[in-house]
Amino acid sequence: MTLSKPILTRLILLFLVALVPAGRAQWLTQTNQLRAGWNAVYLHVDPLHTDINGLVDALDPIEEIWLWNAVLPPSQIVATPQLPAGSQWSVWTRNDGPASMLQFLRGNSALLVRVTDTVPSFAWKVQGRPAAPLYRWTLSGLNFIGFPTALPSPTFDSFLAPDAQALDWGQSAEIFRYQGGILGATNPVWVAPLIYRNTLLRRDQAYWVRTGELTNQFFNQYFGPFRIRGSDLEGIQFGEIAGQTRMYLQNMTTSNLVVTLQQVPSETPPVGQGAVAGVLPLLLRGPLSPTNLTFGSTPLTMGSHQWNLAPKGEVGSEVEVILGLDRTQMTAAPGSEYAGVLRFTDSLGLSQVDLAASATTPSRAGLWVGSAVVDYVSQYLKPYAQATNEVDFAALLSRLGLVQGANGYRYEWDPPTGRVLVFGGTESRTGSYLLDGPIQLDNGRVAVPFPLRLIVHNDGATARLLQRAYIGLGSQSNLVVATREAALLPSAMDSARRVSAVHLPTSDANLPWTFAGLMEPGSTLTTIVTLAHDDHASNPMLHTYHPDHDNVDALFAAPLGQGIESFGARRVVSLQITAPPDDFDSLTRGGGNLTGNYSETVTFLDRHGDAKAFSVLGTFQLSRIVDIATLTTTP
Repeated sequence: MTLSKPILTRLILLFLVALVPAGRAQWLTQTNQLRAGWNAVYLHVDPLHTDINGLVDALDPIEEIWLWNAVLPPSQIVATPQLPAGSQWSVWTRNDGPASMLQFLRGNSALLVRVTDTVPSFAWKVQGRPAAPLYRWTLSGLNFIGFPTALPSPTFDSFLAPDAQALDWGQSAEIFRYQGGILGATNPVWVAPLIYRNTLLRRDQAYWVRTGELTNQFFNQYFGPFRIRGSDLEGIQFGEIAGQTRMYLQNMTTSNLVVTLQQVPSETPPVGQGAVAGVLPLLLRGPLSPTNLTFGSTPLTMGSHQWNLAPKGEVGSEVEVILGLDRTQMTAAPGSEYAGVLRFTDSLGLSQVDLAASATTPSRAGLWVGSAVVDYVSQYLKPYAQATNEVDFAALLSRLGLVQGANGYRYEWDPPTGRVLVFGGTESRTGSYLLDGPIQLDNGRVAVPFPLRLIVHNDGATARLLQRAYIGLGSQSNLVVATREAALLPSAMDSARRVSAVHLPTSDANLPWTFAGLMEPGSTLTTIVTLAHDDHASNPMLHTYHPDHDNVDALFAAPLGQGIESFGARRVVSLQITAPPDDFDSLTRGGGNLTGNYSETVTFLDRHGDAKAFSVLGTFQLSRIVDIATLTTTP
C-alpha cells in the first residue's frame, strides 16, 4: 500500500508528538502580532503538546497556516521568496480542519499565517515549551528563518553591528519581510539598504534571507552577540536521576560583552498538561576551594548571574557554565514536576535566548546497591588489677573495698605477672583475674576500614534488605528483580546478573529483612538480622567437619544447644540517611544516590541466654541501579 503525501506527513507529525518527553513541564507564551492578509511567524516555543485546533480558537481570524520545510534537496534550492504552494510547504486551512496535511507545529520553524481581511490586526498567542535557537542555513538560495532578538526589538543594523563581518553580509544580503495584505509586489517586501538601518528585527517574525554567494562568504555564523553551546540545548531534562549539566557561553562580537542568566518561572501549564510543583532549584557551580577541594555554588533562585566575556577570539571570550540540581529542595511528592526557563540576555539588549529546564521528584522505588564502610568498632576491654609488691597489694584491696575471706573470697598476688587472683566465692573461682573498674565499651577506630555490601530493594513504600538479588529477563521476557534464580528466563541467563552480600546469612528462600522507616533523607532505616547458632551455611563459629566446632556431641549423634560450641547472634542494622554536604558536587549528586551513617549492634547469645553486645559504626552509600518497583519472590 502506498500512502498519500498528506497522510504520510500527518503520520510523521504524530510521530514527532510521541517523541516529546512527558517530563518537560516548562511553559512560555509567544505573542505574534499579525495583520490582515499574509504574515510570517517564527516560533521560539514548541507547541507540540496539542494540534493546531488547540492553538487556533474557533473565533480566531486565522484562515491558513503554512509550515516551511527547511531541509531541501539540492535540486530544490530556493531563489526567490516562495509563494505558499508546492512540496516545500505543509498546510492547514480552517475549511479542511482535521483533513489538512498540517496538524502540528513545532519550535524553530517558520510559518506563513493568513488572517482574514475583515480583522485589521490580531495578537496570536502560542503557548509551548521554550525552544533554543536552531539554524538550518544553506549557502545557496534563500533561508526562511527568525532571530532570538530581545524586547524592545532592535533594528537590523544595530543587531548585526557588533560583528563587522555580519554587518557586511547583512547590508549586502537580500532580506524580505512580510507586512500583511495580499501576496504580491509589496508582500513580502525587500528590505532595501536605504531602509535597512531603521527596520525592526522582530522576534516573532520570520524573514527570507539570502547570503553566501552574493558576499563571497562561506558561511554565516552570527545570529546574535553571544552563542550557547552544549548538548542539552533542546531542553535540560534532569528527570529523576541526572544532577548536572554544562554549557558554554561564547562572545560573538569584537568588544567586551556581559551575558546575564536569570531563571524565569514556568507559566501555568495548558489544559491537560501536568502541573508544575515549583521553580527548579538550580545551583550555579562556583570556584574550587583550595582548603577542602570542593566547589561552592550559588542558587539561581537568589537572582541573576553575569559573565564578563572578552572580545571574540581572545582569552576569556568563552566561559564554561555548569548547572546542578539541588534535589534536597524538591519536597513535593514523587513524580512531581519542577520547571523553569533559563533566560540569557546580553548587555547590548539585542538577544534573548530561552532554554527549558525540568526535573522530576524521584521515586525511591527500585534496586539499590552500595556499601557500608566500617571504621569504628566498640571495645570490650577488662581492666585487671595489678600490684608491684605486698604493700601495693594491700593498698589495692583497701581501695577496692575488698576484705580477705568476706563472702568466701580469697585474693592472692602473683609476683611474676603482678596480677591479683581471685579464689572461692559464690562462683567458686579458681584463680581468675581481679577486675579494676568497669569494662570499657567505648568505640575505637579500626586499623583498616572494612567494606560491607548493601543490597536494598524499595517498592516505593517499604525498603527491604537482601542477601542477594537477581536481575534479568523474567518468564514474560520483561526485566525483573528477583530473590530466586528460578524466576529468570532460562534462555536469557547469559545476560542476567546476581548481586550478593556475603556478610548476611544465606538461605534457599532468600527472604528479605524488612526495614522500618522511610527511604528519604532525614529518616533512618532499621531492621533485625538474626543468625542461628546452628546455621552451618552462615555462622562463622561453626566448622562442619571440625569435631570441636561442629555443634554436635562427642558421638556425633545429638546437636548441641546454643553457647556450647557456637553462639547465636542478633544484628540490628540501621541506615541513617543524611542530607548531602553543602558543596556543589554533593548537593547535585542526583536522585539515584543516597548517603548517610551506618550503625549496627551485634549481640551474641550464650547457653544461659546472656547477651554480649558490640557496636559497629561507619558510613554508607547506595546507588539505584534498576528502577523496578516490584520484587519478584516466586518463579
